[in-house]
Amino acid sequence: MLKVEHIGIAVKDLAQSNQLFAKLFGQEAYKLENVVSEGVQTSFFKIGDTKIELLEATHAESPIAKFIEKRGEGIHHLAFEVADIQAEMQRLQKEGFTLLHTTPKEGADNKLICFLHPKGTNGVLIELCQEKK
Repeated sequence: MLKVEHIGIAVKDLAQSNQLFAKLFGQEAYKLENVVSEGVQTSFFKIGDTKIELLEATHAESPIAKFIEKRGEGIHHLAFEVADIQAEMQRLQKEGFTLLHTTPKEGADNKLICFLHPKGTNGVLIELCQEKK
């Protein structure tokens, strides 16, 4: 793993949360994106070398909607940048981690992504991400 790429925060109202975090960080979100495959609308803030991703559900069956219903708003996942997502997925499977996907998926911010099941990572949802080439 190369670095913490971003921290994902589940929110109920993206527009309201964008205003809140813009005040907190002293800057506007640099990117808004709809990720249809994940059922989310996202925004990104950059703080130093790390990004903060806000995620709002676009429908009631999205993973973010289910997360908020169960746990409320808050930190949803930690994302780590990897050089080769396929190799990292294979390595982690061999180490006994459970992947939520068998192949990388298209994610926000021009990334290929894969999540590790939180039951195997002390309750923390871990995302692997690689810049699309």
